[in-house]
This record gives sequence, C-alpha cells and structure tokens, in this order.
Amino acid sequence: MPHFVSLPVLVPMLAGILLLLPPSGKNLQARRIVSSIMALLTLVVSGYMLNNALSGEIFVYAIGNWQAPFGIVLVADVMSSLLVTLTSFLALICVLYSLCGDDEAGSFFHPLLHFLLLGVNGAFLTGDLFNLFVFFEVLLISSYALLMHSSDKHKTQSALHYVVLNLVGSSVFLVALGILYGVLGTLNIADMAAKAALLSGDDRALLNIGGMLLLIVFALKAAVIPLQFWLPATYASALPVVAALFAIMTKVGIYAIIRVYPTIFVDPNDTSTHIAQVWLWPAAIITLVIGILGVLASKDLRMIVANLVIVSIGTLIAAVAFNTPGAIAAALYYLVHSTLVTAGLFLLADVIGKQRGKVGVRLVPAKPIGQPILLGTSFIVFVLAVVGMPPFSGFIGKVWLLQEALNVDKAAWFWAVYLVVSLLVLVTLTRAGSQLFWRHNGQEPSETKATSCQLVGVISLLLCSPLLSIFAGPISEITTLAATQVFDTLGLQQAVLGGK
Repeated sequence: MPHFVSLPVLVPMLAGILLLLPPSGKNLQARRIVSSIMALLTLVVSGYMLNNALSGEIFVYAIGNWQAPFGIVLVADVMSSLLVTLTSFLALICVLYSLCGDDEAGSFFHPLLHFLLLGVNGAFLTGDLFNLFVFFEVLLISSYALLMHSSDKHKTQSALHYVVLNLVGSSVFLVALGILYGVLGTLNIADMAAKAALLSGDDRALLNIGGMLLLIVFALKAAVIPLQFWLPATYASALPVVAALFAIMTKVGIYAIIRVYPTIFVDPNDTSTHIAQVWLWPAAIITLVIGILGVLASKDLRMIVANLVIVSIGTLIAAVAFNTPGAIAAALYYLVHSTLVTAGLFLLADVIGKQRGKVGVRLVPAKPIGQPILLGTSFIVFVLAVVGMPPFSGFIGKVWLLQEALNVDKAAWFWAVYLVVSLLVLVTLTRAGSQLFWRHNGQEPSETKATSCQLVGVISLLLCSPLLSIFAGPISEITTLAATQVFDTLGLQQAVLGGK
C-alpha cells in the first residue's frame, strides 16, 4: 500500500498538534521553528507524491486497510498531487512571510495554518464525497479562526458573513449527500460513477437533483456568480498573509467540479457532456463581468486583488464548461499561475501599505514609498503576469485557453468578454500603480523598509511566473496528463475498486 499518499494529510495534522503542545505552544520562537520545518516537510512529501504520480499510475491508500467502496480511501493522481504540491508550497511561503510579525497577534496562527493545510490537502486527495465534506469542514473551521486573527470590527463583520454562508452551504452539502447515498448506496466517487451509469427514470432524476445541489455547494466554495458576493470583503479584510493563503481555497471548489461532474454526472445520451455544463457556461461569463466591475469600482489595492480572484474563477469555470481534456489542461496551468500571482499581490500590497503610512493601499495621495524601485518593479511584474503579457505565465495560460475555446461553439463570446476583461484589468492596475507610486502628499519618504521575511515571500511568488513560462513545456505535459486522467473514469474505477 502506498503510504506516502497519506503524508500530505498526516504531516500538517501532526504539525498542528505539536504547535498546540508545550514547549512550542507557549514559546513564539519555538512555534516558528516547528511551523517552518513542518511546512517544508509537507512540501517535500507532496513533491515526492507528485513525482510518483507522474508515472501515470493512480495511487490509492485505504485507511485502516478497509478497501473501497466500504472504507475511506485517499486517491493520488496527477491533478490531486499537483494541487497538493501547489498548496504546500504556498503554505510554506505564508509561514515564512508571517515570521515578520503577522503571527504575533494571536497564539494560534501557526497551528491554524497547518490545520487549514490539512483540510485543503485532504479535500484534494479524498476519494469519496462524505470525506470531501469532512475536509471542507476542517478547512472552513480553520479559516474562520484565521479570519479573526488580529481582528477588528470590520474583519468580524466580514467573517460573520463568511461563516453564515458556509454553514448554509454545509447544510445543503449534507442534503445532497443524503439524496445521492439513497440513490446509489455509496459515496465513493469511483463506485458512484459505476452505479450512476446504470440508472434510469426516477433514479436518474434523483441523481441529477443531488448533483445540482452539489453544484450549489461547489459554486459557493469557488465564489461563482451568484454566490461570489462574500469573497471581496472577506479577502480584503483578512490579514494579508491569510488572504494570500486563501488564494488556494476557491480552487478547492473548482477542483471538486472537475473531479465530480465528468466522472459521475455524465449525460447518458452524450458522454461528452455532464449535467452542470448548461449552467457553468453562463455562470462563467457573468462571473467574469461581475469580477471586472468589482475591479473597476475598487478604491484600494487589496480590494482590487480580491476581485481579481473572482475574475480568475470566471476564467477557470469557462474552461471547465468546455469539458475537453485540452481545456482542463489549460485550466490547471492557469489555476497554478493565478493562485501564485494573486497570493503574491496580496503580500506585495501589505508591504506597500506599511510603507505608505495610515492610508495603506487606498488609492489616495500618501507619503512616498521607502523602496520605490524594488516595490515598483515587483508591482510591474505582477501586473504583467496578471494581465497576461509575454513573457510571463499569464500570457501562456490565456493563449492556451483562447485556443481551446476555438473547439467549442461559444468561442466568439468567450474571446470577446475575456479580451475586454483583460484590457480593463490592465487599465485599472496601471491607474492603481500611478496612484500608489506617483501621487504624493508632500511628506518625506517613508523610513519603513521591507523585512527579510517579507522580501522572501514576495520575491518567491514573483519568480514563479517567469519560472512557469520557462518550464511551460514540462508543466503543460503534467497538466495534460492530469486532464487525461480526469476523463479516464474506467482507469479510476480500476485503481480504486480493482476487480470489484
């Protein structure tokens, strides 16, 4: 049995427990050392798992040696391993960035971060829908607490909206699971796919009802229209290092849609489509439009970045709606790019805000930034990457998505909306940059300088975009293999169920 599949879940869980126990539970320096080591270890074991998955084999770990479909299984294919590695890398960067003082406002920042990492990694690796619900709850409980870290009145209000909406989503999730279990008698994804193919009549209708309820839940997690309104205020009010880590959380909803619908809810009359497609396409276009309107209306850089997350979600949902291996491969490349770039922008906004004084990153005149060349150059690189200008990874991801759009009927709509959105993003970020770096109020330049851990965090994420471009060939091969496995339902069933 490939025990390494369980390590990206077990290591963060162990880290969270160790960080709550003495001596690390009482000593800040000890907490920082343990947290950094365990975050690095999680990244190492995640990378090892991804390296094994690239062989094309799907690895299955049966907890307690109870085999599927009766036992709980973790499934590591290329897509889940890639996203676990991405999450572990981002968590390590956030741990290092927090060492500049963001972890001092509360005693439990580091254990909460690792419990969040446990939930996200578990959601990517789980092989059944009930444990997807369980891991959703683990990451949500951790995220609730992280939102309140160093809290004020505004953060509390945003966190309350976030909590209430997700509690409603969890309730709908349980209802959907009850319907699906009643129809299929199982919640193992591979087993559900095998049994769903045999349904017809009223059972098929009930299956589709359960599937649409699940789509509501996943759309809420991914912040897809009309369930996106919680995200901008929540992300903009969170501690910047927390907002950077949250950049991966909406991708859990995207992953769930990719994992579940082409596998279980395939149209029996046309296996190239699934029941969510008819809803995903208009939702993607409207999400793009709402996202760019939010970007245009934003009055500070952090709110702009929060709305850019919604724009990236609309882009990914459009690719998922295409429902072809090429489109999913392009979506996975773009997912990695957008997660790292938006996380980097959240951290950069924090550094800029601390050097502008009380006005922070509001788009109003302020004292000159203390490190204009370093931060200005970083801002330009991030903007070019977000907009999709060569030679950065955003250009490759967007061109790939536009090419894949040519293979579907609605290419003209996607091209028109997407290119206009990209242009408006460029205009808005250019305007924001001029406000932040050129409009001064006559005060002396700030004496505040970025700390070493802040620079490590920002520059590490800054370098990811050019590296994704340099290694675009191997990375695109990885995402293509991942997309191929997504549509290989028989291969998943053979790996998880064997001869059963």
